[in-house]
Amino acid sequence: MYYSALQILKNGLTGNKGWKPVWRNPEPKKCYDIVIIGGGGHGLSTAYYLAKVHGIRNIAVLEKGYLGGGNVGRNTTIVRANYLLDGNLEFYSHSLKLWENLEQELNYNVMMSQRGCLVLAHNDQQFDNLAWRGNANRATGDDAVLMGREDVRNLVPFLNYDDARFPIRGGLLQRTGGTARHDAVAWGYARGADMRGVDLIQNCEVKGFRIEGGKIKGVETSRGYIGAGKVGMSVAGRTSQVAEMAGLRLPIESHVLQAFVTEAVKPVIDNVISFGMGHFYISQSDKGGLVFGGDLDMYNSYSQRGNLPRVEQVSEAAMALMPMIGKARMLRSWGGIMDMSMDGSPIIDKTPIEGLFLNGGWCYGGFKAVPAAGAAFAHLMATGEKADWATKFNLNRFETGHVIDDEATGARPNSH
Repeated sequence: MYYSALQILKNGLTGNKGWKPVWRNPEPKKCYDIVIIGGGGHGLSTAYYLAKVHGIRNIAVLEKGYLGGGNVGRNTTIVRANYLLDGNLEFYSHSLKLWENLEQELNYNVMMSQRGCLVLAHNDQQFDNLAWRGNANRATGDDAVLMGREDVRNLVPFLNYDDARFPIRGGLLQRTGGTARHDAVAWGYARGADMRGVDLIQNCEVKGFRIEGGKIKGVETSRGYIGAGKVGMSVAGRTSQVAEMAGLRLPIESHVLQAFVTEAVKPVIDNVISFGMGHFYISQSDKGGLVFGGDLDMYNSYSQRGNLPRVEQVSEAAMALMPMIGKARMLRSWGGIMDMSMDGSPIIDKTPIEGLFLNGGWCYGGFKAVPAAGAAFAHLMATGEKADWATKFNLNRFETGHVIDDEATGARPNSH
């Protein structure tokens, strides 16, 4: 079904009885050309681009729960392309360009809102670093505006500009950044993949791999063995666990990242705002809730809940930046499991096992990367070659020293 204003009007006048299921719920076949493990944003977008761009239709996406039930539905929905280093710079630039046309591409409302992303500076050094970053973004063809203190005040007058600890020096605004609806992104890609013949298999947990002579043959699942010519791992915070089933040890740790939302309030925050003196970011959802987050919980975990000290730290940062938030009630918090790589940047590459491919280590960048990561992973699996915008996300860079340390925190995953 093609979604349009006419369809909405037609179904609204006929009791909404004409809507069709968004995707099928098929039984798994015995064998596929390609099996994608993980039914989140990256797995679904990979399947979509494999089918649409490369014409490969005999594909299964295996999800141990329900589609979109993992990290793609447990984040703060931010989309931006204000990275600095080669590798990340061109990748996220390409991803943002895909985001801008995604609703037309999928014929699905992902609620993309280019409301602008503002990163604050609180001293001269931070301001100079933002100037450097902004110049790199502009050189790549992306939007970046360096703003002084008064320019920032005119844009977001409700911030605390005179805090003795964190006075606001200026900021870097990327007007083309913003937010999108996380679960709608997953559903849009799921619908697009299903329409092109991809089997989306829910409640199908991968239990192991069948490998013969160093080559992948298929996967053992909770619903039986499924043969495959190629297998792609795209499982967010579970990458190390799934890879271990294939005998792989990866330069990745798993950590919990919490997010928070307040009760709905009247529109107050038009942009996404990032605090420069601590890892804190905030925006306002379409429902009116203030959505915000901060640092990792700093210990290894596969739990989807966090600890109270991190709640306190994030709340303190919120009050320091925007004191009026103290009048809002926090409704809920939740946690997502993060793949934290050793340099804070992702991996899209072949593994030492022939036919087994890896997409992981996304740290904080997984949601904003959904379109470009899926397109790059699909290109790699279909052609065996790296896409032009994802040439440096190599697995062996940790051996060769060609790391992409955008956060300049070194080989400390819990510091990214």
